[in-house]
Amino acid sequence: MTQENDAQTPQELTDEKISKPDNTSWQARFISAWNDATKRLKKVSPAPEVTKPHNPSWQDRLGSSWNQTTERIRQVLPLEQVALQLVQWFSVNEEQVATILETVRRQLPTTEAILIGKPQAGKSSIIRGLTGVSAEIVGQGFRPHTQHTQRYSYPSTDLPLLIFTDTVGLGDINQDTQAVIGELVGDLQKQVGRARVLILTVKINDFATETLRQIAQQLRKQYPNIPCLLAVTCLHEVYPPEAADHPVYPPQFEEVNRTFAAIKEDFSQLCDRSVLIDFTLEEDGFTPVFYGLEAFRDNIAELLPEAEAKTIYQLLDNVAGERLGNLYRDVGRRYMLSFSIMAATLAAVPLPFSTMPVLTALQVSMVGLLGKLYGQTITPSQAGGIVSTIAGGFFAQAVGRELVKFIPGLGSVIAASWAAAYTWALGESACVYFGDLMGGKKPDPQKIQSVMRESFKAAQERFKKKEL
Repeated sequence: MTQENDAQTPQELTDEKISKPDNTSWQARFISAWNDATKRLKKVSPAPEVTKPHNPSWQDRLGSSWNQTTERIRQVLPLEQVALQLVQWFSVNEEQVATILETVRRQLPTTEAILIGKPQAGKSSIIRGLTGVSAEIVGQGFRPHTQHTQRYSYPSTDLPLLIFTDTVGLGDINQDTQAVIGELVGDLQKQVGRARVLILTVKINDFATETLRQIAQQLRKQYPNIPCLLAVTCLHEVYPPEAADHPVYPPQFEEVNRTFAAIKEDFSQLCDRSVLIDFTLEEDGFTPVFYGLEAFRDNIAELLPEAEAKTIYQLLDNVAGERLGNLYRDVGRRYMLSFSIMAATLAAVPLPFSTMPVLTALQVSMVGLLGKLYGQTITPSQAGGIVSTIAGGFFAQAVGRELVKFIPGLGSVIAASWAAAYTWALGESACVYFGDLMGGKKPDPQKIQSVMRESFKAAQERFKKKEL
């Protein structure tokens, strides 16, 4: 009963004094700290007098340089205005967020994968392999699209990096194949401004593939520029009896190679590339669970434009995909990686302060998605309050990140890695926040801020070493 009394909603927590700045606003404290630092430097190195030596000391030069830089920054970017602008960014207007997300969505390197295959041919497993989310979450994430297709967007419908269009019930004797083809053609006719790839999934022991070939033939005839990958799945079903686990990839079992060659021959005029994969569940006992994932990644990346291919590699980053022993944190980190990639991409622009509202909208969307993962349904306004609560201590660093963009040839790189690390750290902190709520606990602001600082430091080093 004590836990129930202690548990609070996200809105209640963002309204509490413990998780908000005190009566002295953070912007006032920021400006005061800036002025105080300036005064201290002036005391250390007072303005030079005429009687001083011709060669000034390093303290004199530092003080003079600081004063000149401060004055220039004040002229270009008055700090009072900067502080007020940052406060406005975290006061979330839901219509404004929706507008920003729509603009961002059009700029993302999104790939739509049209999965064509029978049930149990490994289509959902491909989604698990590329996104890292569980089978249960994938199943819940599908949404009806047309009568014969459904869609799964990752990491979210608002900001998708991957969109999977799945053919439902393909191969059912009662299904109208021409109706399926008509719906797919109607979809492909739409100019959506994103990369597309057809993925044909065939179980290695299934030779009843006439319907699949018929669909592939018509789609390739009408859209020859859309690349096609043939994925032959469920390899373990034709392993020899003595094989208790996957061999080193690629498998060299005679039955696997013979059958793979026959299937490739059947689809030789329809597919640009082919690959062997066997994506199982952990309880099936095969290691690795996603056998052939690297080969699948490389093949699909070869069929995509450069930006989309790079995103595929980033989403399959080994560090982010490590098993963490906690389903929610594991899935949450895959979402966080996606939003960090977006943040880094959008932060690498030459105009200072132009990206902050966009980054805030991204982060609000991420926090809302993480809240849903932990069973907390929140509005964008509530998510914005949580972002402000968690990230309050980093506002001054946000100013520093934007100012560094004035450095030609260097600022954008630093800004991109900063934005990625900042977004990642915010996600880590949000997971702690929502995890406490799920456990019926009152989130500890000090613990959350500590996680934010530690996560930011670690992520910053990591993202600096990568090309984002």
